[in-house]
Amino acid sequence: MKCPVRESKNHIPMPMIKNAIESIRQEKIKKPNCIWLEASGCFGQIISLLNGEDPDAMYFLKEMVNVTFFSSIMADQGEYAYERILKTLESDGDLILIVSGAIPLKENCAIVATYKGEKISALKLLKTIAPKAKYIIAVGTCASFGGPTAARPNLSRAVDVSTALRDKNVIRVPGCPTNPVWILGTIGYILSFGKPELDNQQRPVTFYGITIHDNCERRYYFDNEVFATKFGDKECMFKLGCRGPITKTLCPVNRWNQSDNWPIGDNTTCIGCAAKGFPDDMEPFVRF
Repeated sequence: MKCPVRESKNHIPMPMIKNAIESIRQEKIKKPNCIWLEASGCFGQIISLLNGEDPDAMYFLKEMVNVTFFSSIMADQGEYAYERILKTLESDGDLILIVSGAIPLKENCAIVATYKGEKISALKLLKTIAPKAKYIIAVGTCASFGGPTAARPNLSRAVDVSTALRDKNVIRVPGCPTNPVWILGTIGYILSFGKPELDNQQRPVTFYGITIHDNCERRYYFDNEVFATKFGDKECMFKLGCRGPITKTLCPVNRWNQSDNWPIGDNTTCIGCAAKGFPDDMEPFVRF
């Protein structure tokens, strides 16, 4: 027997997103500028965003914000692309800075642009943009907590966005990768109401308020102390090393691309990829 799972709620942020879009269309609020800065990471956040369906990436790009710089998907390249950042910083209106990837502190690491012969690192560009941004959103576990980029031995001395900036408030939206619903839902709330309620790790409570364990379809087995002894068993995988009890996300509720599958459903343990300390503090990922 399986614990009943809540009906899929990928539509959770849609009311706040639609409210924001309607306010923009009625000119109650001005569509903010947005810069998406890619630092040191695997680009999984971008792939996840582009694979989103409800809402999708085009909804984000056309309706929610005025994206002036997004290296992976923009047509402009080289110095001309970099000048779009400079023009954005000179313009009026609110600016939302989204950062994916950790920030290496080692010199000559994560060079994101070359402008007039100068190599611009992710750290330098981050510190150039951040003072002009009304909101800074760290998307993904690397940007939020350092993640795999800052894992041992961390030769680039990578840190999370908040550590790199120190004196700026950063909203963390972790995940490896982050579900696009969590990203766009956070932005939709900002557009509609301003800064969302955050927990003590600066994560939006809406998406990070409860653990995976709380909504797991195998919770029934845990409550009755019935545990899987090997992968492929249908029972709770806690004793196989599942990190669901200490990882706060809505993975059991918000599935990727409206699919029915997720790690537990595919008979693998949660490895805590959205949690602070991943991956080093989550090892070993499995126990036998």
